[in-house]
Amino acid sequence: MQKVSIEALARQQLAHAATYGRNAADTVVGGHERVLRQTVIGMLGGSELGEHENPGEASVYVLKGSVRLVAGDQHWEARTGDLLTIPDTRHSLVALVDSAILLTVAKLP
Repeated sequence: MQKVSIEALARQQLAHAATYGRNAADTVVGGHERVLRQTVIGMLGGSELGEHENPGEASVYVLKGSVRLVAGDQHWEARTGDLLTIPDTRHSLVALVDSAILLTVAKLP
């Protein structure tokens, strides 16, 4: 059993992003070798997770701030407390302000 404060981790990743770069991340559940992976990502306002493929079923829960998910010519905005289901297509994520998200991915076999 492992207990993690997601709120504390979000604050920590935002601080790391401010100190070391535009984004910072820490995987708290699973990893690349597992089916389920949950990662807390801190993003400074204006930073982006560039366009990439969706590796499986995925969602973004906004812990703090606001973000824009872009897939082709469609986009969705979300703020603290919102959950976005990531479409099964190439997409990117932009932090509209300093933000922290919980990315959940269940990789397809």
